Amino acid sequence: MKKTLLVVATMLATLAVAAQPAAVDTVPSIALSEVEVLGTRASENTPVAYTNVSGKQLAAVNHGLDIPFLLAMTPSVITTSDAGAGVGYTSMRVRGTDATRINITVNDIPQNDAESHSIYWVNTPDFASSLRDVQVQRGAGTSTNGSGAFGGSVNMRTQSFSRDAYAEFSGSYGSFNTNKETLRVGSGMLGDHWAIEARLSHIGSDGYRDRASSELVSYFGQLGYFNNGTSLRFITYGGKEDTYHAWDGISRDDLENNRTYNPNGEIKHDGKVTGFYKDQKDIYRQTHYQLIWNQIFSPLWKLTMALHYTDGFGYYQEYKNARTLKEYALQPVVTAEGTSKKASLVRKKCVDSDFGGSVFSLQYSGERLAATLGGGINRYSNDHYGQVIWVENYTSPLAPDHEYYRNNGRKTDYNIYIKGNYMITGGLSAYADLQYRHIDYRITGNNDKWDWTANPEHLQVLDIDEPFDFFNPKAGLNWQIDLKNRVYASFAVAQKEPTRNNYTDGLFLQHPTREKLYDWETGYEFRTNRFVAGVNLYYMNYKDQLVLNGKINEIGELMAENVPNSYRMGIELMAGYRFTDWLRWDVNATLSRNRIKDYVGYVSDYDADSWDEMWTQTEIHAGNTTIAFSPSVTVGSMLALDYKGFTATLQSQYVSRQYLDNFERQEDSLDPYFVNNLDVAYTFKLPNIRSITVGATIYNLLDEKYETNGYSQTCALYPGGSKENKYSLYSDPRFYPMAGINALGHITFRF
Repeated sequence: MKKTLLVVATMLATLAVAAQPAAVDTVPSIALSEVEVLGTRASENTPVAYTNVSGKQLAAVNHGLDIPFLLAMTPSVITTSDAGAGVGYTSMRVRGTDATRINITVNDIPQNDAESHSIYWVNTPDFASSLRDVQVQRGAGTSTNGSGAFGGSVNMRTQSFSRDAYAEFSGSYGSFNTNKETLRVGSGMLGDHWAIEARLSHIGSDGYRDRASSELVSYFGQLGYFNNGTSLRFITYGGKEDTYHAWDGISRDDLENNRTYNPNGEIKHDGKVTGFYKDQKDIYRQTHYQLIWNQIFSPLWKLTMALHYTDGFGYYQEYKNARTLKEYALQPVVTAEGTSKKASLVRKKCVDSDFGGSVFSLQYSGERLAATLGGGINRYSNDHYGQVIWVENYTSPLAPDHEYYRNNGRKTDYNIYIKGNYMITGGLSAYADLQYRHIDYRITGNNDKWDWTANPEHLQVLDIDEPFDFFNPKAGLNWQIDLKNRVYASFAVAQKEPTRNNYTDGLFLQHPTREKLYDWETGYEFRTNRFVAGVNLYYMNYKDQLVLNGKINEIGELMAENVPNSYRMGIELMAGYRFTDWLRWDVNATLSRNRIKDYVGYVSDYDADSWDEMWTQTEIHAGNTTIAFSPSVTVGSMLALDYKGFTATLQSQYVSRQYLDNFERQEDSLDPYFVNNLDVAYTFKLPNIRSITVGATIYNLLDEKYETNGYSQTCALYPGGSKENKYSLYSDPRFYPMAGINALGHITFRF
């Protein structure tokens, strides 16, 4: 720690001497960078529900937590954190939909993993420090590149170049040894045409839960060339994460008596925990490259074209107690006491991925018509393989890189869309958006799952070759009645292919099918200089939505199945009032109903005298039930004061009950919670320093005990082990607890 402080102090002293004084706190950006066209963005005339978050708003809360927590105050958004402190493995849900259904792009370039459809924010830590702004769309939204938006999309733009040279250092430190250090520098304009900028970041945290540590480093760099209506940018960013597993939840009893317990890495002997494996870690490196050409041909025509490539490699190590050795291509352990077919071991699962392609957007802006022709083509390949690096008391030779499975996933994804707004008369405009998307997905090789139903037994063989063709139309009307009033309505179709897990965890010989969404949205906005209010109503009707329903595949693993009919409907309310030039209050609320129309769930049947032996499954017709992880009420509030350099912000969020599965049982649910965060800061100037900001954030101000994530483990229990007796449902859910009251102090120097 002393060494780190010494390095930081040296850097600050050097920057203070080298930097030139500036007259204002803000750094002006190069106007030419605004020729950039993001074809997937919604505008004020687009009839969809969206929220824009500026770079300034992000910076005000960016003290160390991941991007999902920085967007937590946008309507219908809730967040989760495995480690309980907002650093490491975090995620967000929009209108109850999980990360696999939220499309993420950076400069219109897809960021979701092509196989899992998720984004792992831990791979690019502190990316918020390099963002110009973020647009969060809810529902199907506008056509976008990459995976289908089934609940929302997050469209991010990287920072604009500064016209003047600058340097900035920010640091944070607080509870759970959470710390963040960020250095940003920019050259300003060089020779009227060139600019270069860079960022280096480090984030570390012990986590709220035991051993839930994170050690994260990242960078961002961009080189730009500007000439009249032309700009060319080369951008690279990436990160490396070293994170201890906190992937497993804890029991309800542990919530009361041992909230910070982390079961990952348990070493057991005779059924008792004797220690924890110190290298139960996830280590991953991801590097992104983007080459973006923006061109203004005339006041009417603009073009953006981009090439991109992402390289990823990583692995996680995991201690496994008493595993069957033949599943890992290992011989039995032979000792003086006899031969054992099981032994504890450490396995290492690796992925090595490549993702590249191109996207484009051609935009026309006429007097009555604004139209965009866009699309992209992307190619993805990922090698999955596993190794055994240690076996307890193993007597046979063990190669250092002993491999027990390997498979490859390959995906080609291309789409083209055309969309436009046409001004019919006055403030009334019509919107249309037509997208065609093709996917070709293949998986070949051996999976890591042992097929004990085969004769002879062997690892599951993967041989999947599935093409998909989607046509996704969208249309709507927008009426800007006057400067204060706006109404809109839209209809959209979105379609989505299954994820990798839907295939590998499903039935061996029966594959899941595509999902389809019909999304109706309508809204009203009222706006004056001091008061803003809006309401949005939505009805999202799903056909063949893939959900976990408790059903198991041939080897006893939970699988997702297509549910014929389900829907989400709700009303989103937003309002903001500026009391004075220095005091503002913004609130939002979502009231929703999220249902599966005729849900059939499955629970495993267990012999009460032998919990290790699975019998069959019981089918339960639950009827019309609530979709898991879909709260019926979410409320957000932000009271912000900004007066003569002093700022104070109180953020509050209420989330109602969330069920862990689709049976709608309170035993398997997350209790409602109400959480408040308070941030205070003061900005001032010193000679040779543009500004200094010092402050502190208190998270969970009222010390609420709450959980934001978990999973169900419901089974059917037969009294006395007899199937003739009426069964009862037994629940043993697991939860991910969040930290109580905690704090971060922060300081930022701008030169």
